[in-house]
Amino acid sequence: MKTNNMKTVFSILSGILLAFLTIITVFALLPIHTNAKDLDEIVNYDITVQVNSDATLTMYYHIEWKVLDSTSDGPLSWVRIGVPNKHMQSFTPLSDSIVKYKLKTDNGTYMRIDLDRNYYAGETVDIDFKIDQDFMYQMNLLKEGETVYEYTPGWFDDIKVDNLTIRWISDKVIEASPSYYEDDHFLVWNTSLSKGEKYTVRVTYPNDAFGFDTSKEIQVNEPSKSSSSDDLTGLCCGCFFCVILFVIPITLPFALSYLNWRTSSGFKPETKIVRTVIQYHTNCPNCGAPRQEGKEACAYCGTDLINSKQKIEETKIPKEYEQYKDQIMNYRKDGNYRINSAPNTYVHVSSIVVPHKTTFSQYMKAHPVSSSRGGGRSSCAHSSCACACACACACAGGGRAGCSAKDFYKTNLKLDYFKEKETKKKK
Repeated sequence: MKTNNMKTVFSILSGILLAFLTIITVFALLPIHTNAKDLDEIVNYDITVQVNSDATLTMYYHIEWKVLDSTSDGPLSWVRIGVPNKHMQSFTPLSDSIVKYKLKTDNGTYMRIDLDRNYYAGETVDIDFKIDQDFMYQMNLLKEGETVYEYTPGWFDDIKVDNLTIRWISDKVIEASPSYYEDDHFLVWNTSLSKGEKYTVRVTYPNDAFGFDTSKEIQVNEPSKSSSSDDLTGLCCGCFFCVILFVIPITLPFALSYLNWRTSSGFKPETKIVRTVIQYHTNCPNCGAPRQEGKEACAYCGTDLINSKQKIEETKIPKEYEQYKDQIMNYRKDGNYRINSAPNTYVHVSSIVVPHKTTFSQYMKAHPVSSSRGGGRSSCAHSSCACACACACACAGGGRAGCSAKDFYKTNLKLDYFKEKETKKKK
C-alpha cells in the first residue's frame, strides 16, 4: 500500500515537472515583439567642460528630454542622470524643471532628479545643471609626462539620442580623440547615439598644465554601495535561480540561447583595430610654410601635408617600421599617436565593427550559457522614472532612460549661456 502511494506521489511530481518544463520552453520560444513603441527620445544632449586649476572639471549639462508615450508606464516625473563617479564635489540646478535631487551610489553613481511636474506624450522637458567633478584623469597613461582625461557621457539603454555634443575648452591641450572640430576655443564632438551606445572622448595635457595629483587619479571599477536589503534580495534571487538551473539544467539555457541567436539573426559583431602610419611633410611642398601641429593641410594654402600613409597589419610590419613595432602595436585605443624618434610620423588607430555571420552551433560555443537580458523602462512605485549612466571610462546604463550615422550640427552653446542662467537662478 505504501509503495503504491509513493508511486502516485512520484507520478504527480513528474507530471508537474514536465508541465513546468513545457511552459518554460514555450514561453522561451515565443517570438519577441521588436516593434515595441519607444517611450522617450533625447532630442539634444549637450555637455560643456572646462578644466580648473586644481584639475577638477566643471561640467555643464543641457538635456532636452521628449516623452513619446505616457500611457504604458505613466507620465515622466523623475529621472536618473549618471555622473562620472562618487567624487562629485557639487551639483547646481540651472533649470526650473529640477525641484529635488540626490546623489545615489546603488547600482552605479547617479543623480536622482525629481521634476517640477508630470510630463506627458508630446511634451519636452529641459534639464540643465552644473557639476564639479574630481578623480577624472590618469597621469602618464600613454606617455611619460602627459595626463589623459577619458570621459564617456551617460548613455541610455532604451532611448536613442538624436544629437550629442561635447565641448571641451582647448587651452593647453596637446592632443584629443576621436575626430573633432574647433569652434571659438572649444574642441567640439558631434554625434548621435543609438539605444545603449556609448561615446568616449580623450583629451591629453602636459603633466604641469594643471594641479594634477597622483592621489586623485581615476579609480577604475570603483565598487558601488548597496543596502543590506538589496544584498539579501540578491542572495534570495540567486538561491532561487540556482534551484531552477539544477532542476532544468539543459532545456531552459538551450531555449534562451536559441531565442537570442534567432533575434540577432545569427550575426555577431567583431571589433577590428586598424592602424595606419602617417608621415607628414615638415614644410608645405607648395608654399613652404611649416606644418602646424595636428593639421593635415597647410593653414595658408590648403595643400595636403601627408607625405605617405601605410596600413599596418598585426602579423606583417614594413621593414622601415620594424624598429617601432612594439610601440605601434601597443596603441589600441582610437586616436593619433606620435612615433618616438621618427620625425613627423604618427600612428592613427581606429576601431571598426565587422558583422560576422554565425551558425547556431558556433553561437552556442561562444555563448554556452545565455546571459541575462537588460530590461527597458524601469517600473518605479507611484512614479515613472528614467535613467542615464556616465563615468570617466565606463559603467552600466539602465532604466527608462536611456553604429550610428553622424549627425553634425552646431548649436553654438557657450559657457556664458550657462553662467547667465545660473545668475538668473540665484536672483
